[in-house]
Amino acid sequence: MKSIPELALYWLKRHPDALTRGERNVLQSTVERRPVSRDTNEAYEKHLSFGDRLADSIARIGGSWSFIASFGVFLALWALTNRWLARDAFDPYPFIFLNLLLSMLAAIQAPVIMMSQNRQSEHDRIDASHDYEVNLKSEIQIMALHDKLDQLRDDQLVAILTRIEKLAEDIQKLEHGRNPPAAEA
Repeated sequence: MKSIPELALYWLKRHPDALTRGERNVLQSTVERRPVSRDTNEAYEKHLSFGDRLADSIARIGGSWSFIASFGVFLALWALTNRWLARDAFDPYPFIFLNLLLSMLAAIQAPVIMMSQNRQSEHDRIDASHDYEVNLKSEIQIMALHDKLDQLRDDQLVAILTRIEKLAEDIQKLEHGRNPPAAEA
C-alpha cells in the first residue's frame, strides 16, 4: 500500500506539504480503507450553546408564515380595539405605543436573526468542506478502479498475445510435420 505522500503526488499531483487538512484526511481514509462520510449536523449541534439554540428557534418562528399571519391578526386587533374604544383607548391613533413595541421587537429580533444566519453560514461551510472530502475520495476511488481495470486489460492482452504466439508456434510445428524439408542433393 502506498503512503500519503505517494498518493498525494500520484492522485492529486500535489506536494504532500501543500495538502489541506481535509485532503490529508481523505488520503488517510483511503490508506486505511475507512469511510470519510460523517453526520455534520450531529457534530455541529453538539457545539451549540443554549443561546445559539434559542436564537435559532426565534429566527425559525420569526421567519415563518404562521408568525406573519398571527402578527398581522395582532396588529389588526390592536388597531380595531383602539379605534373602537375611541376616547378610552389605551393607545389612540396614531398608535404611538404600538410603534414603540414594534421598534423594540425589531431591535431585538433583527440581531438574533442575523446571529442565526451567521451560524447557518458557518454550518454551510462545514457541509461544503465535508462534501468536498466525500467527492474527492469518490474521485480517488474511481481513478483507482480505472487503474485496476487498465491493469487487468493489460494483463489479459499479454495473456492473449502469449497464447497467440504459442498457437503460432504450434501451427508452424504442424506445418513442418506435414511438409518435411526436401533432402539436399
